[in-house]
Amino acid sequence: MLFFVIRKLNWPVKGLVCSNSVVLSYNAAIIDQQIPIIVAKRRLSKQQKTRIDDKHAQINRNAKAPGKPIAQPDDNNFGEEQNGLVISHYRAQADVECALSGDVIRCHLRANLPHIVTGDHVVWRRGLGEQANTGIVEAINQRTSELCRPDSYGKMKLVGANITRAIIVIAPEPEAHSNLIDRYIVVAEHLGLEVLLLVNKCDLLGDNNPTLDLLKKYQALGYRSLAISSKNNIGMDTLKQLLSDGCSIFVGQSGVGKSSIIQTLLPAEEIKIGELSDVARKGRHTTTHARLYHFPDGGNCIDSPGIREFGLWHLSPDDVLHGFSEFRPFIGLCKYRNCTHINDAHCAISKAAAAGDITPERYKSYTYIVQSLDEVTIQGERPQKQ
Repeated sequence: MLFFVIRKLNWPVKGLVCSNSVVLSYNAAIIDQQIPIIVAKRRLSKQQKTRIDDKHAQINRNAKAPGKPIAQPDDNNFGEEQNGLVISHYRAQADVECALSGDVIRCHLRANLPHIVTGDHVVWRRGLGEQANTGIVEAINQRTSELCRPDSYGKMKLVGANITRAIIVIAPEPEAHSNLIDRYIVVAEHLGLEVLLLVNKCDLLGDNNPTLDLLKKYQALGYRSLAISSKNNIGMDTLKQLLSDGCSIFVGQSGVGKSSIIQTLLPAEEIKIGELSDVARKGRHTTTHARLYHFPDGGNCIDSPGIREFGLWHLSPDDVLHGFSEFRPFIGLCKYRNCTHINDAHCAISKAAAAGDITPERYKSYTYIVQSLDEVTIQGERPQKQ
């Protein structure tokens, strides 16, 4: 067993080579700690040794080469710092709404800023003179919430910040499923968001429609719901009142009418709307960038790109457990501290389900979500590249 002592560093330590030519790599600085490293004794091929030598030669050349300075805007070209709100984000630029005047300015971002996202409250500076229609973002204020989704490579990506309400949109067509709704609710509960179940296309609901029975189950859990029809303007005034404060985000399957609802709420904006596919009766997603809008009657919303993979793998089983609100009175009452609440003996959660304090559907949904955290994603619309 070999021991290395690594001093405090401000950069990743890479390319350490031990005596038998095995390359070790570290991605975090460690302060004066002895790290036991078990080295497997195996013979490297000539090609492997050549690649290692070439890699180290490149590292040495980079270390000796003078650093290339990162171009930064001239501070003399910008005015005083002021507050702003990110309306939309485009890679190295962002549309920022001035808190004083309300106009939207396309701003560059300082190179050392963390990832910026729609809904961020920022500190920015407007350009002077002929550059008054541009600006630069200097800092991002602390967020109250962050909503993530996986990109096309499965990596978690921020899509919105400082959201206060999740509007879960369902409709008679495409058919709503409780496990899908539960996943959205778990994320909303984890972020501390208010939940509103919004049934669109209510004019298509019949007396025996399964959507009505599904809605009653969530109403019994204390979740607010509202039935509307954006096409026929049914219930829209009530919805406007519910959205008059805070920042909302609309989530749900494609084809349930999220963009149509937002278009009705924002008649002056041009919201692209997709029709249902005749093949599978699933919606075609049309939104391409996450953007923040102001409702005329108050409140904001972020119209986010469609979600075909709304993953929960960034949440722990304990996060999921607390996302089921009716489970909370029984949390901590199990006999064993490491209880998984799935076929465990003396489990308070499963006993509550057997006694009827937790519905079988919700308990089954919980077990399914926990068992599939690493592999199952919500099926909606494939995320669009931004």
